[in-house]
Amino acid sequence: MGQRRDEVLRAAIELLDEVGLDGLTMRLLASRLGVRASALYRHYPSKQALLDAMVAHLVTPPADAAPIPDSSWDERLRGVATGAREVMLAHRDGARLMSTFRHPGGEAVAAFHGLIAALAAAGVPEDTAAVAVDTVLAYVNGYTIEQQARETGADAWSGERRDRVFRDGLELIITGVRASL
Repeated sequence: MGQRRDEVLRAAIELLDEVGLDGLTMRLLASRLGVRASALYRHYPSKQALLDAMVAHLVTPPADAAPIPDSSWDERLRGVATGAREVMLAHRDGARLMSTFRHPGGEAVAAFHGLIAALAAAGVPEDTAAVAVDTVLAYVNGYTIEQQARETGADAWSGERRDRVFRDGLELIITGVRASL
């Protein structure tokens, strides 16, 4: 069942890229796979479980990915923020998909706590570190949701300008965290 489950997951991500989050239905996915919708529930008990699996798949680095080198807390926050944004931008409605998760999976939770630990090790009080990491992730998601929503309309901002403004906003958050040291 694992191979078929992976096939369903890959097809769901491909369908997301084609029709967007609003168009992604279990019925359409089943049709794409040549099965009845009820067959999908053998692999994912609900659409929410499928969405959670899609998020976990997208945020989990591939097995052959190079390990993240030890770096300062602010470099790690920048890396996580820009990496998450890149993943979201690589998929239609990627940021909206990320905001749907209810059960992020063990690796995502471990990465979240790892970032908090890195900030705490640098002297940021643990409560502040948790708020800082959560704020950065919320900023990335919110900024990217706005960016993806505006890409469908008349938007005078270039990709380069959007990237610069994103980085500037991220630096404001990091500067605020640094002030707590």
